[in-house]
Amino acid sequence: MFATALSQLRYGAAILRNRPIRPQDLERIARDLVATLAEFGEPGADSALLPGQAGAVDPAVRRTVTERSLRATARAASRHTAYYRRTFDSLALDPGTLTPETWDQVPVTPKAALRGLPAAFVSAVSAPALMALTTGTSGTPTTVWYSRAEVEIAVAMSTVSAVLGLGLRPRHTVAYAGCSRATLPLLNVEESVTRIGAAFVQIGTVDPAVALDRLATPLGLRGKAPQITHLTVSASYLSALVEEAERGGRLPSDFGLESIGVGGEVLSEPLRERASAALGAKISTSYMMTETVPSGGTPCTEGHLHHTTEFGHLEILDPVTHAPTPPGDIGIIVQTPYVPYRDCTLLLRYATGDLVRLPGGATECELAHLPATSPVLGRWTGPLSREITTWSVLNLLEAEPDIPLPARYALVDGDPGPRLHVLVRGLPAAGLLGRLEDRATAAGLALDAVVLHDDPAAMPRTGPVRADLRERTFESVRPAGVRAGSPA
Repeated sequence: MFATALSQLRYGAAILRNRPIRPQDLERIARDLVATLAEFGEPGADSALLPGQAGAVDPAVRRTVTERSLRATARAASRHTAYYRRTFDSLALDPGTLTPETWDQVPVTPKAALRGLPAAFVSAVSAPALMALTTGTSGTPTTVWYSRAEVEIAVAMSTVSAVLGLGLRPRHTVAYAGCSRATLPLLNVEESVTRIGAAFVQIGTVDPAVALDRLATPLGLRGKAPQITHLTVSASYLSALVEEAERGGRLPSDFGLESIGVGGEVLSEPLRERASAALGAKISTSYMMTETVPSGGTPCTEGHLHHTTEFGHLEILDPVTHAPTPPGDIGIIVQTPYVPYRDCTLLLRYATGDLVRLPGGATECELAHLPATSPVLGRWTGPLSREITTWSVLNLLEAEPDIPLPARYALVDGDPGPRLHVLVRGLPAAGLLGRLEDRATAAGLALDAVVLHDDPAAMPRTGPVRADLRERTFESVRPAGVRAGSPA
């Protein structure tokens, strides 16, 4: 354990001095954590290792660390990337004088800038090794380059998170039902899962019936649970699985799922409830995006999304003016991932476009020492996207069995107000329309009308979702009456 203690000291020193992190130090910490749990068993409920149990950091210490991290990140970006060198030179900004209070002197970086010229954000002293692309459901995919060290650091951190946050153990089997072209998440999940000793299955975004068949099939592996125990999935593909399970007569007992982790898209409460009922698993969600890894957010028991302060600097800003968002209002997440966690693609005040609401007052949950927002409510596309969020629309639609999943809708602004066009299973549907109108009014959605359609071609254009990234397979699906039996 002396070597582990030395690794911890080196890692801590690197963070305090904003020096490059040795990936092998984090790898040793993660590996020894797995070995310790295997030898001594689970940590107690009050263990400081578990989420929410760590003590709060003194505000003065946090401010000092934040200032040091912001300056180090700004210094690296302004010296070594073409985009920020030009930005800092044109404004005569000195990165060594920036503070948390003057950080707004650095212009917000729009997503379009990174999409337009990703090489301009790559550090000249880095060694690019992996090009990661976003799915591009909201437009052109965004390119982010990672060094080998960054990837190894991310994997080590994911390993620790999977052990302590998800409770992943060697008996578990994790299935990844995300797009197979999502290089970084796929690599991250596979590596962290197998380092723990658990098993990994890549399903992809195949036909939902095929995916359910794989989830229900007994594994027959010594030392493993009888079936796949954990599933990683996007919200829209989860909704497609729920649609297939409900209409195909699947039962929760057909599966051995213990946990389903949802990310990448807005998760509504009705979908969470329907998925848990249909698949028999606990549904959890978190927040992380390709551009800002390892910064992210973790939900608490009261429904807030709490954002880490160790890996990056969080701001919630008005999407138009970039002024700070007042408590209780909706703004966009603006993130600055810190060096030394990032050394290849460097981003300062990156406007993610993800909409969240700030709490109206102080939080008192188990993660109250971390900055809190609502879960992600949607993506900023204009004023209407903030007035009527994706989350509020999905909460309205995904509670209705008469609306096929994934829900297809278009919110069209007009005079005297926006109209919500919705694809339904069939018309007429007077009862469904009445329920939607009543619930929309009760939820405070300022809609002029709800318009139902049973023909997608007759609807206004609907936005793409990740479930649309369908991957083809050669395998056939069992007939509806033939199901993989649940193990005894």
